[in-house]
Amino acid sequence: MPDRLRILFVTEDDPLYVIRFFEVFLAEYPARSMDICGITIDRPWHEPIWKTLRRLTGLYGATGVARLGTRFLRARLSGRSIARLAHRRSIPMVPTTSVNSPAYVAEVQRLAPDVVVSVAAPEIFRADILRVPRLGCINIHSGRLPVYRGMMPTFWQMMSGESEVTVTVHEMAERLDAGAVLGTATVPITPRDSLDRVITVSKQAGARLLIQVLDQLRLGTTARTPLDMAGASYFSFPGEQHVREFVKRGYRLL
Repeated sequence: MPDRLRILFVTEDDPLYVIRFFEVFLAEYPARSMDICGITIDRPWHEPIWKTLRRLTGLYGATGVARLGTRFLRARLSGRSIARLAHRRSIPMVPTTSVNSPAYVAEVQRLAPDVVVSVAAPEIFRADILRVPRLGCINIHSGRLPVYRGMMPTFWQMMSGESEVTVTVHEMAERLDAGAVLGTATVPITPRDSLDRVITVSKQAGARLLIQVLDQLRLGTTARTPLDMAGASYFSFPGEQHVREFVKRGYRLL
């Protein structure tokens, strides 16, 4: 039997949605065959707070941002966080201000993970960090690739009239969302569905998909499907006009 797979996670500090991934993964992953050697929890977006608020207000509106803010505050006051989940399982923190800094790359080399997993990591991984893990860096993307590359893929799949959201685990390359696909899972979109629900369920589905893919990497049975970038597209963060069309389709944001 192969040795335990050493995994380093890189993620963002999100107690509303990304935490749903870790709640499922940490409860269900096979600790006998997988060793989480560390987790890096970075700040979201890597931009000034006013810019983030403007971006979110354009998507959710002032009322929606207020509702999300209340949920965020409640989570913080209750101590609900990815860091707390990791602490309960004695998973070491690996802090950094940039995954591409020489100091962080050196620390990852010291930890010697077999694979680095990005879960909503707020930075593009550059060549130096991509080369470190023995089995490479992989990412979880809540969209069908290469069609729904870019930001907020769950929104854009709903907006485009898809009947389901495709969650993709893929290899990371220097070009964004362009590495070979290692596995997919789907989440049905129901009539009058909400972005909030679909994002939440997609994070949970992504956790279970990742467990399968990591086990295949450990056993050397991974099937890699290269992307045909001829049909690729890229989506930016949705604006107010996109939200109006989204609502016209009968969907809700929250």
